[in-house]
Amino acid sequence: MQLAEYLKSCGLAALAVAMAVPLTSEEAQAAENTAMDGAIDEQRQDREARRDRRGNRGEARQQRRGNRGEARQQRRTVEQRANRGVERQRAAREDVARPARNVRSERARDVRAETRQDRRADRRADRREDRRGGRYDGNRNRGGIEGAVGRATDRAQRRADRQADRRQDRQADRRWERRQDRRADRRADRREDRRADRRYDRREDRRADRRWERREDRRADRRWDRRQDRRDYRHDRRGYRDGYREGRREARRDYRRWNRHNWRRDNRYNWHRHRYNNRGIFRLGRYYSPYRNYSYRRLNIGFRLDSLFFGNRYWINDPWRYRLPEVYGPYRWVRYYDDVLLVDIYTGEVVDVIHDFFW
Repeated sequence: MQLAEYLKSCGLAALAVAMAVPLTSEEAQAAENTAMDGAIDEQRQDREARRDRRGNRGEARQQRRGNRGEARQQRRTVEQRANRGVERQRAAREDVARPARNVRSERARDVRAETRQDRRADRRADRREDRRGGRYDGNRNRGGIEGAVGRATDRAQRRADRQADRRQDRQADRRWERRQDRRADRRADRREDRRADRRYDRREDRRADRRWERREDRRADRRWDRRQDRRDYRHDRRGYRDGYREGRREARRDYRRWNRHNWRRDNRYNWHRHRYNNRGIFRLGRYYSPYRNYSYRRLNIGFRLDSLFFGNRYWINDPWRYRLPEVYGPYRWVRYYDDVLLVDIYTGEVVDVIHDFFW
């Protein structure tokens, strides 16, 4: 291109010199032929330059295609790595997804822009060749200076048109890219908002369900416990009443049958002779009263004892060891200091008594 421009400038300079100096007809013809030859050489050089540019465009196109293939492969690799990273790090999924989408969209836009630019450049080159061929044929017979000026003007006009076209294309591309970016951002934002809302709703639903279930479980447990307590209370009261009534009936029946004189006439229960022969059995040790400050009082038949005095630790479980008669029902032989009492454990009444029984 620089050589062609140089030759053009030299041809124009030669034409200007030829017009400035008055020449003969032969010299003028020779100058015109020289100018024509220079124009032909210039045209030939333009053709060679166009061929070079076309070859360069073909190489550049092939190179761009190869670059696009490499870019696609790299993009696939990047996407696969991004997907693996997303699977490994779910917590940073959305932070990685948006930059990846932006990168893919930018690369797609670059590819589309390059394709458009290639097509436009090809069309412009074809139109330029067509226009140049028509102008050369029409302006071949025109004056050398006028043809050169016209071509210069056309080149300037075409350059201005190309610049305007490129400017408009860039502006349209930027507007399209901004529009697409805003749409993608809005879609991503809406998607994220919906996902966040769904996660929040599910979380709140699970919490509400758990609270409701715990509340219902506690209520059911309390109701069941109260119901069981009432049943147990009624059962206990029924058993207590039944036992108390049965005990009182048994006590009255046994009490009516008890005779404190008859067993004393029976030689089997001669505890005096048994104690004389087995003194060690009747030595039970110290008696501990259920009350700390309580002292011995001589009790007789008909006296009513406090329940602590005839507890099971004071019972004589083997009356025959001391030659005492067996008792049934509500009656129990009870030690009271060195005395032995026959006590109705339901009422606490002393039914029979033997003083100074133990040593």
